[in-house]
Amino acid sequence: MTPFAFQTAGKILFGRGQADQAHVLVRDYGRRVLLVRGRSVSWVDGFAERLTAAGAEVGVAACHGEPALADVERVVSLRREHAADVVVAVGGGAVIDLGKAAAALIPARSDAMDHLEVVGKGLPLPSDPLPFVAIPTTAGTGAEVTKNAVISVPEAGRKVSLRDPRMLPDLAIVDPALTDGAPLSVTLASGLDAVTQVVEPYLSSRANPLTDALCRAAIPMGVAALARLTECEDRGARDRMAYVSLTGGIALANAGLGAVHGLAGVIGGRTGAPHGLICGRLLGPVLSANRQRAGDAGVDLTRYEEIKAAFRDHFGLRGGDPFELLSSRLDDLRLPRLGEWLSRAPDLSAIAEEAKESSSMKGNPFELDSDTLLAIMKKAM
Repeated sequence: MTPFAFQTAGKILFGRGQADQAHVLVRDYGRRVLLVRGRSVSWVDGFAERLTAAGAEVGVAACHGEPALADVERVVSLRREHAADVVVAVGGGAVIDLGKAAAALIPARSDAMDHLEVVGKGLPLPSDPLPFVAIPTTAGTGAEVTKNAVISVPEAGRKVSLRDPRMLPDLAIVDPALTDGAPLSVTLASGLDAVTQVVEPYLSSRANPLTDALCRAAIPMGVAALARLTECEDRGARDRMAYVSLTGGIALANAGLGAVHGLAGVIGGRTGAPHGLICGRLLGPVLSANRQRAGDAGVDLTRYEEIKAAFRDHFGLRGGDPFELLSSRLDDLRLPRLGEWLSRAPDLSAIAEEAKESSSMKGNPFELDSDTLLAIMKKAM
């Protein structure tokens, strides 16, 4: 068996009601709390009040959309002036990424660009991050158990990562109740991201037996839960979707991703298209391209057939190749195509070239040339 390493958050609490004790657990890390939050979940208001009642001094930083470099610098500068003992992020993946970046950079006393991949110097952090607690309110990115924060750098037209193994959260509290009642558009886009993030590590060139075990069970679970949530609100499906999102975060942190996320980082950075939507629209075309390359190479196709079966049996993609039928099914669910954004991009060839150099692309099971990546984007338009 090929040697491998495996890392995840210091502690994970999963299940309904787990967030009820969050204020007590956060206080164990210190009195001065930086709370990074979004706007959509009312639970965080009561959480902040409970923290204060427990003796915490709470400073709040708002996150409005996917974090840009300027957002990170603003939060870091604010909290360096008012020293924090612990950072807590409550929200979707963007909120958690902003909190994770802040926790990493507040003690660093260096410029964020010194540590960003691709567009920066990519230097390691000079000091340990602050303790960090992640409480997701969407089921999608799995950011509560990853060791990177995705940051947009508009001047470079890219989304890149701040990455360090020490950025794995100290505590992840995954309470599916915080995702109840999310709008269908949010549920669909974030859910497609979650499903993609158990599919890509399962096919990754860096997959290992532990990530395989997690992803093999999570793929059909995630597809079925997402299908159910497109039909009605269902607590059980919310629970399963939250678990699949958590699983995807663990898997990608240890096995990497693939061409979907390799393209998504560049497309999102250049066009501002929502990340989950990009992943959902690219997933079918990327799977088709990888399946074709696998067939040409004469490798075992079992994993591709397992993924096809999950979409055929649980997402209603019968009567043809599920990878090809996925696009039409997403049309039926009113998920926008990428043409709205890619038609404004001046050069799709440049996107393909940049995507080939991304860290996510390195996990793709095959090297895809620029023409193949162009064809994938055009199918998603």
